[in-house]
Amino acid sequence: MDTKPENFIQQIIRTDLEEGRVHRVVTRFPPEPNGYLHIGHAKSICLNFGLAEQFGGACNLRFDDTNPEKEEDAYVRAIEADVRWLGFQWDGAVRFASDYFGRLYEWARYLVEQDKAYVCELSAEQTREYRGTLTEPGRDSPYRDRPAAESLDLLEQMRRGEIEEGRMVLRAKIDMSAPNMNLRDPVLYRVKRVPHHRTGDEWNIYPSYDFAHGQEDAIEGVTHSICTLEFEDHRPLYDWFIDNLPVPSRPRQYEFGRLNLNYTVTSKRRLKRLVDENHVDGWDDPRMPTLSGLRRRGVTPAAIRNFCDSLAVAKTDGTVDMAQFEHFIREDLNTSAHRAMCVLDPLPVELVNVPEGQVETLRAPNHPQRQELGHRELPFSRHIYIDRGDFSEDTSLSRKKFKRLVLGEWVRLRAAYVIRALDVVRGDGGEPVKVIAEIVPGTVGENPPEDIRPRGVIHWVSADDCLDCEIRLYDRLFKTPSPGAGDSDFLEAINPDSLKVLTGCKAEAGLRAGDPAHHFQFEREGYFYADSRHSTADKPVFNQTIGLRETWTQ
Repeated sequence: MDTKPENFIQQIIRTDLEEGRVHRVVTRFPPEPNGYLHIGHAKSICLNFGLAEQFGGACNLRFDDTNPEKEEDAYVRAIEADVRWLGFQWDGAVRFASDYFGRLYEWARYLVEQDKAYVCELSAEQTREYRGTLTEPGRDSPYRDRPAAESLDLLEQMRRGEIEEGRMVLRAKIDMSAPNMNLRDPVLYRVKRVPHHRTGDEWNIYPSYDFAHGQEDAIEGVTHSICTLEFEDHRPLYDWFIDNLPVPSRPRQYEFGRLNLNYTVTSKRRLKRLVDENHVDGWDDPRMPTLSGLRRRGVTPAAIRNFCDSLAVAKTDGTVDMAQFEHFIREDLNTSAHRAMCVLDPLPVELVNVPEGQVETLRAPNHPQRQELGHRELPFSRHIYIDRGDFSEDTSLSRKKFKRLVLGEWVRLRAAYVIRALDVVRGDGGEPVKVIAEIVPGTVGENPPEDIRPRGVIHWVSADDCLDCEIRLYDRLFKTPSPGAGDSDFLEAINPDSLKVLTGCKAEAGLRAGDPAHHFQFEREGYFYADSRHSTADKPVFNQTIGLRETWTQ
């Protein structure tokens, strides 16, 4: 039974339903199609869709596409895919602000007719000057008392494309002395001679986000419009439009603290700069906090949803430690990921008491705690690979500090034999290029004789039947907790070691025929996932989703 206390929004909705103010809950997720969704959006998605699900209502997916200069259909498709990937389905058809451009324009005319809006010809610089400051009231525009008929005529000229950009705007007539700057005659429409990704050249003016957002909610019958805290000061304006327009319903806006993670950035402007300046390999680079990047890296929807559900829905902003997110990633993958073996830095081992050409088939569980996931077959022969870091010639190393293979001593191969290192073959530079070893017969799944004490367990693959693969190891993209803090450029905090590409790695042959959608725990190495862009069946590329434990150091 879920005993988690209800957050303040859940309490508001429950009260609204019980007291009859609302009969059916309708929420919405309203992204702008000017970039990819990131982990911060995931909290909003989970909250809005989760509230609708909890209270038996509906959640709309609506694109606030009011700025054609930065919007693209490609972003629309990516956002739809991300919402579905997280496991949510919106109510009815996908909605767009552009669906309502005609009605919004008529409502703008209505405000002019009611002497509550006017066409203003102040320049951008003059508008800022007239607006005042936080401590000084603004001044009325000299065009504020323009006759409604004149404003209507100019507004129509703006719509038809007869007015150049920047020359005129339509402003609401509210209060230039209001303490809340958002109420000082905000802009409703600007001239933008830019084709729209859905409406083409039909419109030469576009509504501001503040003017469009609340009215879109009203058209769709949204009951609870959930926004992040930066919109708190915009709520009086949201309500002013609802109060002064003949809208079909009366939505209410509520604000909650947005999700901020340390060691990352979630500003779309900054994310776009990372992409445009080639600091990363696109929006879906596995180091990016975008949902497509997390998906490509191998983070699961369950991990993201569990993480978001663990976060407080509060009326204050806060920063969450990246380690908290990583905990949920590990927790989910520890349960769901199939086990496999992959040698990242191969060192050949020849087992001299295994006959040349003999192949023995061993079995290992796909998951040590989940028998229902079955077993996999491991070919075992005279020639195997172990990881170079799992071997040492230093016989003085203590068993406690080095639980791996040491010359003259024993170690167990995972799901296979106990072996003993006998000798080393060296290269021209004196470095080990092959270990000569022997197996201890009868030790597959059995303890060795009492006089044989293996130091530990290491992973391996057959050298005669293995899969060449590329491994990409990822670290945090930024090396400081708050990239761009103060006056610094956030790019200065990029971690130069955030990606390490390893070629010539050797994985179990069975991965060749495995389901590429599987998440794997490469034993003793971490969790990995086949790269959706570069991986092929015969030569996979595996992205490291996360290590087995926290290894980050500042």
